[in-house]
Amino acid sequence: MEPGITAERWYTTEQLAELLGVDPSSVRRWRTARRPQGPPFVRVSARHTIYAVSDVETWLRTQRVDPGAAA
Repeated sequence: MEPGITAERWYTTEQLAELLGVDPSSVRRWRTARRPQGPPFVRVSARHTIYAVSDVETWLRTQRVDPGAAA
């Protein structure tokens, strides 16, 4: 049986920013942009947003640039 969404591991905005080496304000700006950027997120309340670890990993894979393939 596949675990439910509540069994997923989650990052806070601050944890995600630390993982990516960016300021938390950058992560906030991504999700509030006119066309949201960054990984998918869940807005738990007006002041609390979380990111599923699996979504972050998938998003990071889509951001990968292979210089050899671009040549």
